[in-house]
Order: sequence, then C-alpha cells, then structure tokens
Amino acid sequence: MIYSAHAVGSTALATERVERKLAAILAADVAGYSRLMGMDEEGTLVRLKALRRELADPKIKEHRGRIVKTTGDGLLLEFASVVDAVRCAVEVQREMEKRNADTPSDRRIEFRMGINVGDIIKDGRDIYGDGVNIAARLEALSEPVARATDYDGTRPKTAWLPKRRSRRCVRSGNPAVS
Repeated sequence: MIYSAHAVGSTALATERVERKLAAILAADVAGYSRLMGMDEEGTLVRLKALRRELADPKIKEHRGRIVKTTGDGLLLEFASVVDAVRCAVEVQREMEKRNADTPSDRRIEFRMGINVGDIIKDGRDIYGDGVNIAARLEALSEPVARATDYDGTRPKTAWLPKRRSRRCVRSGNPAVS
C-alpha cells in the first residue's frame, strides 16, 4: 500500500513512497530493571541473556514473530497475527512465573508487555507509527505478570486478563482503554 502524508492531513507533501501495513506489535521490557542492575549488574545481565536465549527468542520464533529491535531490557516485536502475539506473550509470562517461583521477589525478572494491532510504517527492518507507539504505551501501563485463559472455538481464541486498572487514554482523540 502506498501512503501519502498529504492525504492524511499532514502539511508536508510526501516525496517518497512509504510502506504501510497492519500488524500486531508487542512491546516488552523488564519491570524494575534499573533496580535489578543496581543490585547486581553482571548477574542480572547473565540471567536476562539466558531468558532471551532459552525462552523469549524460541517462543517468538514458534509464534512466527519478528524481533524488530532490542533496547537493553526491552523488545519490540512484530507479528502478522494478534493471536500469535498474545499466545507468545501468554506462554512467556506463564513460563516466567514458573522460573521465578523460587526466586526472592526483589530479584525476579518479570516482563511487562503491551500488544496493539495497528497500522505501522515499515522502513527497512524498523517500524514506526501509532501502532508502535500505542503498544509501547500499553506496555508502560501494564503489570509485570498477568493471567491468561484460552477459550473454546466459540469465543475468542485467547484472552489476556491483566489486573484491573483505571481507564487511560493512550492516543489523543481516541477513547480510553482499560
């Protein structure tokens, strides 16, 4: 699809073609990462790398996701299907709960995740736009651990059930999300 900035209301005329597509974006980061690094930099880094290698990266691949970029303790992922994105997140969170069961609460590595389905701009291997921004905002609002439930074929395939939070607006002009 071709996107023209002028056609959407921008004052600047687009001089180059921009590739847009609909995608499920998952933004994730480690809750309390600065605190964990302050307590034990080397140990935290070793544990985080092991979690990526042993758990996160294989689950992303299994659910046909793509790592767009990493940012120290964060990941930006792209999926063609929101069902795949949610299933990946759910499986990672479930496994993290198991791995953290015997770890003192102040030493646990726990991921916060936000998932959004939206229009994105693809530029080489990177992605931009509201679809990405909203996923990042949802991640920032999320709890480190959530519960997930699978339904039968008559209902949504996967439901993500975080702790209840107040409604927040994550994009100006759009209704708040809860």
